[in-house]
Amino acid sequence: MAAGSLADQIEEVANQLRTRLAVVPELAEPHLAMVLGSGLGDVVELLDPEPRLRILYGELPNVPSSSVAGHDGEVVVGTVGGRPVMILAGRVHAYEGYTHAEVTLLLRATFRLGIHSVLLTNAAGGMNPGLEPGDLMLLTDHINLSGQNPLTGANVDSLGPRFPEMTDAYDAELAGRAWAAAARAGVPLRQGVYLMLSGPSFETRAEMRMLRSFGADAVGMSTVHEVIVARHAGVRVLAISLITNMATPDLAEGRTHEEVMAMGHIGAARLTAILRHLLPEIA
Repeated sequence: MAAGSLADQIEEVANQLRTRLAVVPELAEPHLAMVLGSGLGDVVELLDPEPRLRILYGELPNVPSSSVAGHDGEVVVGTVGGRPVMILAGRVHAYEGYTHAEVTLLLRATFRLGIHSVLLTNAAGGMNPGLEPGDLMLLTDHINLSGQNPLTGANVDSLGPRFPEMTDAYDAELAGRAWAAAARAGVPLRQGVYLMLSGPSFETRAEMRMLRSFGADAVGMSTVHEVIVARHAGVRVLAISLITNMATPDLAEGRTHEEVMAMGHIGAARLTAILRHLLPEIA
């Protein structure tokens, strides 16, 4: 994808979003965007009942739609304490046949609306034996072994610098607020390093041993490319993984997507409890 066409496509999506949001003035200037991972769609109910606006991904130009169960594929915009929040309910993955530039296009379009901070969530396999299914893990760092980078190709200077700094990609101030919100909610919150693979197959036992030796606490197939484009745009990042299963080489049997979805509903309640305290502070 050429640099000019990428910028044009992002701006086309941003313009469509602006037009739709203008119909509801209370929603016109969101500063926080959220991306919901597998099975976490219930988080949408944290928004105030009214006003709300829903836009299917398929209604937006250039935006791919997900074919994976648990990813609704719609933009939901509402308010939290009167402040607008934009939720990308459902994530399109590169393993569905798209490039990282394509699957981050919608998120990058939200940045053109004035988004200052982004909260990313995902379902992940726990590699650290100290984690258990149902745990929530605050991302402190990541390792990109997906084989792609969404910034590959000619840089679009209007979107960010050629070489964005990633040393401290996760915002410390937002993380502190998340810890405080978890404490008020009475929900244990872990922390660790997230490693991204391309998927869609789960890891072999040998791969799990290798990835753990790299320093990974959890493994998944998303999020890192979203962090990269957010930091490229100067947007602050907070990210939380729901540990849906263990990804340790001593597993008695293999994992399934159904297992991920089932644990997603359990973890969603815990995440919702934290976000009920956190969102009013960061929206």
